[in-house]
Amino acid sequence: MKDLASGVDFRQFRDFSLYQLFFHGGLSSGDGFERWMDERLEGACFEDLRLDLHVIATDVRTGAPVIFDRASHPRMPVSQSIRYSIGIPLLFAYREHDHDLMIDGSILSEDALRRDWAKDGTPICCFRLRANPDAGQSRARRWLLPDYLQLLMRAFMTSLSREFIQDAFWNSTIVIETNGVSPLEFRLTPETKLKLFQQGYDTTLKIFPIKIHSFLQNADSERPAIHPALGPAKAGVPRWPASRVRRLQPASRRQALP
Repeated sequence: MKDLASGVDFRQFRDFSLYQLFFHGGLSSGDGFERWMDERLEGACFEDLRLDLHVIATDVRTGAPVIFDRASHPRMPVSQSIRYSIGIPLLFAYREHDHDLMIDGSILSEDALRRDWAKDGTPICCFRLRANPDAGQSRARRWLLPDYLQLLMRAFMTSLSREFIQDAFWNSTIVIETNGVSPLEFRLTPETKLKLFQQGYDTTLKIFPIKIHSFLQNADSERPAIHPALGPAKAGVPRWPASRVRRLQPASRRQALP
């Protein structure tokens, strides 16, 4: 994955067009990205995957999450569902599916990311990229409409990345600073990509054991102490064996767990 990301020129996915903006609600059709993703996945549908994958988009008309997975859309190409899920308003043209108008799944349906997808109480960990709103801003004197819209969308996504995290989700969220790199930056150099990769890797290695430890402690404090590894959970509190959680930790940090 690291080699793939560092070797891809993201500019090939821009294909900005005012026609797309005026008639389809976004500067880019997103078709190029969908074709590229489909090639990498060799045309795989959900039913072809060895593991269960859940892709979340949002129906902008209702604000409700729309879930794509093996159970609901077995014959849908995975690349198509991912294209629905990355539908950042004004950047990518809107897509309709059945009666739903698809946009980015994390904009209005972030809570849906924290469901018990495995249905066995395995803890859910979400990663949030946070950008500095003042860093990396261009100082060009003249702006074309696509440039202005991209700046507007960048400000929106940066504000979204710095949105307050609810207390209930804090221990299951890892925040990774991107040092001013916007989620909408298409001109990343290989060096910048490697720095971002290392920042994410180092942050996860440092923070994940601490977060999961705190998450388990909070869950244990709300659960009757019947068995040290597995006990009956209260309503809304997940239940899982401690051995399963230990397997998620780096070996050097396992001793931090109870």
